[in-house]
Amino acid sequence: MKKLNILVATLMFAFFTSVKAEIQFGLGLIAGQTSVSGSETEGSAADTSSRSASFDEAFVGGDIFIEMVQDSGFTYGVSYVPLDIEIGSGSRVDSDGDDAAENDDGTRTASADLSDLVTVYANIPLGGNGFYGLVGAHMVTVTTSETLNESSYGNEDIHGYQLGIGQRSGNFKYEFAYSDFEDISLSATGGGTNSISADADAVTFRMSYGF
Repeated sequence: MKKLNILVATLMFAFFTSVKAEIQFGLGLIAGQTSVSGSETEGSAADTSSRSASFDEAFVGGDIFIEMVQDSGFTYGVSYVPLDIEIGSGSRVDSDGDDAAENDDGTRTASADLSDLVTVYANIPLGGNGFYGLVGAHMVTVTTSETLNESSYGNEDIHGYQLGIGQRSGNFKYEFAYSDFEDISLSATGGGTNSISADADAVTFRMSYGF
């Protein structure tokens, strides 16, 4: 709901300040790679174990956007990615022996996605030929899916920033960008004391068309 309110407020601001600018709606095609490194800690103060892992995930997706293009070429807008972006998944097999009281045998799986990615951005002209610098702010929900013995992780809203460079050619735009998200921190509920901390970033290429 918070991201929806931001989207609506941005759209209203664009409409009411567009006297000397062109409003464009459009679609974008995005390809890139996410990189995530993190660790999972489980157990109690007397029995704690920690596992670390890194994931690199390629993805292809799309977004919808609205932006205001001023006569000077300065542009600001907001985009929304309706499809989830996977940032990591894995599994392990636990085997604790024959003691039924301590037996925790089984396969554990977990995955995480970025959902409902909203980006508020600005394009700043860099000389001629349609080149511009890109700065943006991300808002996204990290959603998890797992099969743990007694507990589960929830979801978390996080923020991030985006920097890049692009070129506008008529109604087409082409962009290379780097995105960095704030640290992800999740604690399990429903039993156990598991927790996850991770850092995620992404490199993307985006081609879009506004009309």
